[in-house]
Parts: sequence; structure tokens; C-alpha cells
Amino acid sequence: MIEQGTSNILEKEKIGKLLFQYSLPAIVATAVASLYNIIDRIFIGHGVGPLAISGLALTFPFMNLSAAFGSLVGIGASAMVSIKLGEKDRDNAIRTLGNALVLNIVIGILFTVIMLSFLDQILFMFGASKDTLPYAKDFMYIILLGNVFTHIYMGLNNIMRASGYPKESMITTLLTVAINLILAPIFIFEFKWGIKGAAAATVFAQFFGTVWVIIHFSNKNHYVHFMRGYFKPKIKIIQDIFSIGISNFIMFVCSSFVVMFANITLSKYGGDYAIGAFGIIFSIQSLFVMIILGFNQGMQPIAGYNYGARKFERVKKVFEKTIIAGTCVACLGFLISELFPHFIVSLFTNDSTLINVTSKGMRLIFAMFPLVGFQMVTTNFFQSIGHARVSIILSLSRQIIFLIPALMILPSILSLNGVWLSVPTADILSSTLTFFILRWQIKKIGNRFLE
Repeated sequence: MIEQGTSNILEKEKIGKLLFQYSLPAIVATAVASLYNIIDRIFIGHGVGPLAISGLALTFPFMNLSAAFGSLVGIGASAMVSIKLGEKDRDNAIRTLGNALVLNIVIGILFTVIMLSFLDQILFMFGASKDTLPYAKDFMYIILLGNVFTHIYMGLNNIMRASGYPKESMITTLLTVAINLILAPIFIFEFKWGIKGAAAATVFAQFFGTVWVIIHFSNKNHYVHFMRGYFKPKIKIIQDIFSIGISNFIMFVCSSFVVMFANITLSKYGGDYAIGAFGIIFSIQSLFVMIILGFNQGMQPIAGYNYGARKFERVKKVFEKTIIAGTCVACLGFLISELFPHFIVSLFTNDSTLINVTSKGMRLIFAMFPLVGFQMVTTNFFQSIGHARVSIILSLSRQIIFLIPALMILPSILSLNGVWLSVPTADILSSTLTFFILRWQIKKIGNRFLE
């Protein structure tokens, strides 16, 4: 709990120890969740077929849109809770929790209704063909029915970690993933539900996660918990949540648009198998991205609290150490993907054509991945301390400012290889921009770091 004892720890404990303490649960939770997505695709690849993997890849824009609205509230609220607790403002921390729950419910329901009303049209827009549409539609229909649980679970789990319960947040994710992993093979292979089974397992697991986090915040012994009268929406609180969460929102919306654009381009230059290859590569890359995100989530309460407490030297130290950790993870992802692509892809499918297409694409996409750690950490750091404008610019740079033009230009010259090479091109350019913006921010504040 971020009570007096934890407050002293956040202000006085060694930064390296704190970062490890807060990051480890988040890393375990995010890495396991990402591993589940990989295993889920392995189940689908061997239990349904290669076109089912392509169909699943078509749902990525949907999932990113859902995550966009979830992070708008969850990430924004968790950052605000950390800052308010650092300011010793428990009352507004609790009001932020109550407003976050209401927002997640309302947005989750609206998203489901709108998306289900235009499901076929949206999937075709995302690059579906007559062969892959049935798989994508079956999966998304069930996922959307349980979307409100996804929003509540993910949003409140972020706040649980930010309010001083990183281990409990990790356990919540682990239990949810465990349920998912147990149910998925049963539904897919034993019940023969195919891709519908994978979706049903996910919904059941996230319903459990929702119940779990609600029980946690209903406990009056917890420093931040639900209180009657604190659920009424407050314009100022909602504005604060959105002002910080907007960076992640834009990042996910951009990611959804980029994946949609990439799928359409892949369909043109490589067909359904190229879309499936992108889905496999995306899931592998997500594993390393989520580990970096785990470090960012560990950094967030430390940076947010000390920023609120005006301890800027500690803010600087946690930022530097997180950059080192994120870069090491990105380098590991680069080495594994460059050295063992055929082995990794063969875990997903026995189809030789899909294996060859995916292996080549993986090597090209991961070519500049070591730069991603620095870019991600810096972007999330500015968000953690409430500098939303800088964070938004950096979020936009990689996916919109650089990647979209690369996807428009390079495939016309290099065909399918141009699609793959668009990603490392954007990595180089966005990391360069991030470096110069960071230098500009440091010079701007003089002796105080990002005040």
C-alpha cells in the first residue's frame, strides 16, 4: 500500500532496488500475458489451420482500438493516482479510482455496441478476404461480447499496481492467464469450437479478472478503495485522466490504423499468407515490447510519486535505469529473431510456405529493434510525470509520422520486402527524433530535470 511506510520507501529507497521491486511483477504479468497470446496462436495454427492465423491477424486493429480506450482510462487514472498519492492527496486518488470504474463501464459498452453493428464492414476494411473473414468474425464476435470485462479488468489492474500493490497486480494477471491457458485447448481441441474456443477462453478469463480486481478495491482495509459518493463523474478528474491517458490512446489508435494499413498492403503484395506472417511476427515482437512495458509500468509509480514529491534527482535516476533495462530487452529480441527465425515460426505452423514467408519477414522487421527500448521508455516516461504533449509527439512519430509514409513508399519499390523494411525504417527515424527532443527538454529545464 502507498501509505506512510511505502511513501518513505518511494522517497528514500535505492532507485535500482525500487525499479526491480516494482518492475518484476509487471514484467512477469505482461510477459506471461504476451506468452499466452503466442501459445493461443500456436493452438489455433495447429488446431484450426494457417488461414485461421491470418484471420486472427485481422483482429489486431480491433484489439488495438479496444486497448486504446482501455488505456485512455487505465493508464491515465493509474498515473493520476500515483501523482495524487505523492502529493498526499488520498481523497482525489480515491475519486480517480471511482471515476475510472464508471468510465470503463460506459466506454466498454459503447465500444461493443458500435463495433458489433458494423463488424463485417470493418473486417473487410481491415483487409479480410472471403477465406479469412469467417475466422476473424467468429473470434471478434465473442471478444466484443466480453469487451466491458476487458476494460474494467485492465483499467483497475493498472490502478492496483499504481496504488502500491504490484505483487497483487501480477498475481491477478497470472491467474487470469492461467485460466485462459487451461480453457483454450479444452475449448479448441476437446469441444472442437475452433477459433471461437480461443475467444471464449479469453472472455471467461477476463471476467474472472474483473471480479478479482473489484473484490480488491472493495476491501476497506486497502488505502485506496471504493467509497460511496466517490463514483460521481467529476469533469476535472476526467480531464486529468484523459490528458495523461491520451498519449497511450493515440499510440493504440495509431497502431490500429497502421496494422489495418499494413494488412491491406500485405494483402496486395503477399496475400493471406503474408497477413498471417505479420500476425506471427507481431505476436513475437509483442513479447519483448510487453517486457519493456513492464519496466515502464514499474517506473511509472516511482517517477510519478517522486515527481509529485518534487524529488527530481530520483526521477532522473529511475528514467536512466529504465532506459538501460529496456534497451537490453530490445537487444535480446533482436538476437533471438535474427538467429532462430525458422525455429520460432515452426512452433506456430507446419505449413512450409507460411514458415518461409514469416522467417524472412521477421529478420527484416527486427533489424533495428534495439532502438525501440530507448524510444518506448522515453515516451512512457514523459507520460508518467504528466508531460502529455511531449509523450503524444513521440507516440505519433514512430507509427504515423514515419511508418505510414514508409508503408506507402517502400512496397511500391521493393514489393513485400518493402512492407517488412518499413518497420526498421520507422524505428531509426523515431528514435532519432526522440533523442533530439529529450536533449531539448533537458536543456530547457537547466539544473532541474524536467520540472
